[in-house]
Amino acid sequence: MVGITSYGAYIPWHRMKREDCVKAWGGFAMPGERAVAYYDEDSVSMAVEAAIDCLTGVDPKKVDGLFFATTTSPYKEKQNSAFMAFPLDMRQDIRTADIGTSLRAGTTAMALAYDTVRAGSADSVLVAAADMRLGAPAGMTEQQFGDGAAALLIGKENVIAEILGSYTVSDELAGTWRSDEDKFVRSGEDRFVLDEGYSKFLPMAMQGVLKKCGLTPKDITKVAFDAPGDPRRHARAGQQAGFEAAQLQDPFGLFLNVGIAGCAMAPMMLICALEEAKPGDKILAAGSGNGADAFVLQVTDAIKKLPPRRGIKTNIASKTVMTNYNDYLKWRELVPQEAARRPDKQHIRMSANWRERKQLLGLWGVKCKKCGTVQYDNGAATTGPIRVCAECQALDDFEDYKFAGRKAKVFSYTQDNLAAVVDPPASVVLIEFEGGGRAFFDLTDRDPAKVEVGMPVEMTFRKLQYDRGLTNYFWKARPVR
Repeated sequence: MVGITSYGAYIPWHRMKREDCVKAWGGFAMPGERAVAYYDEDSVSMAVEAAIDCLTGVDPKKVDGLFFATTTSPYKEKQNSAFMAFPLDMRQDIRTADIGTSLRAGTTAMALAYDTVRAGSADSVLVAAADMRLGAPAGMTEQQFGDGAAALLIGKENVIAEILGSYTVSDELAGTWRSDEDKFVRSGEDRFVLDEGYSKFLPMAMQGVLKKCGLTPKDITKVAFDAPGDPRRHARAGQQAGFEAAQLQDPFGLFLNVGIAGCAMAPMMLICALEEAKPGDKILAAGSGNGADAFVLQVTDAIKKLPPRRGIKTNIASKTVMTNYNDYLKWRELVPQEAARRPDKQHIRMSANWRERKQLLGLWGVKCKKCGTVQYDNGAATTGPIRVCAECQALDDFEDYKFAGRKAKVFSYTQDNLAAVVDPPASVVLIEFEGGGRAFFDLTDRDPAKVEVGMPVEMTFRKLQYDRGLTNYFWKARPVR
């Protein structure tokens, strides 16, 4: 049996009301709000968050592969998935792959993972999909797009939803595209794009997978597939494939609260269905983009034993609504601003980052074998590894100790209104980890007025600095969501 063994999701804490776009530029406001990644987030950091949620209760060392899907990669030449394996604490001898340039990259990655596990090349593969697409200001896509991520673990053991079959159709249609030089997504005329693309190939793929599995539309409990900017087309595509409205996973919850999350949209819709699924349910999942991918899954009894996770519902409920549209423009670097009158930051030290990648990307510290004292150093206070125990002064007698995922609380903090940060003040906290250990971290996703000593926090993987084409990532603290 091969199928989904776990799932996870991530939706940014910040949301922007769509009417704020209209207040700035005029036009017609769509209902609801859209998720907005913070200035220190991108597709990689969001995918890592979703993957961490997916790996709840799973030993990452037992996962054999990581496939990352996105159309908004921070790199044109550098594999993101190989990098992401470090904060996820995965083995080095895993298969990694980046899949992109298509809005069905998420379902394509899922299909590749399914084929890999079914062929016996791996026992389990983690699929993470994330997107942070940009619509040009004053356009409808600015309101429609939203940022988010989803993760699915495909494997053979403890399968919560067996994949009974898959089916793919491909086509060449320049409906939505972004060239190597484009900052914003381009689209053709809506009716042409939907009539000749979305509304044609999604029903074709769904009907194809039903026929392949020897099923009819009446055999399916729930149908989960991505929605376009016009949600009415979603219902029409389902009807064209032979399904009734009651069978369709409602896309409005995601669209009204998150937006269209690019290649992560179809996996997020599938997770919505899994959150409500019961053993025995059959789910048809599909994703579109230059064709379509479709899958039939059957939910098993194992879904009852799946440990709690944030998923879609908890992420949607945890939010803050932005009050200033200009913050969005600033975070996406869509308007030029005067540079801070401060000394330039030091360049990223590639060799140092490589040497210290375990403690910087994995948040690994040390634990004294003699007295049990734990310590963490991010390189700010020393120029080398920790060699002496701060408590008993034992020399070079440590074992590895992982801080990521541990609960913590604020021991002390400062708010710096003069620091050169994108969203002042700079909130810096000294946090105390449960089980021992203190360290300084930036505090993100916070309301400065609510920061206080003793506040519970958790660790989150974020962007730290962009320099000469390289993005520097590190862990920050945030109030528990």
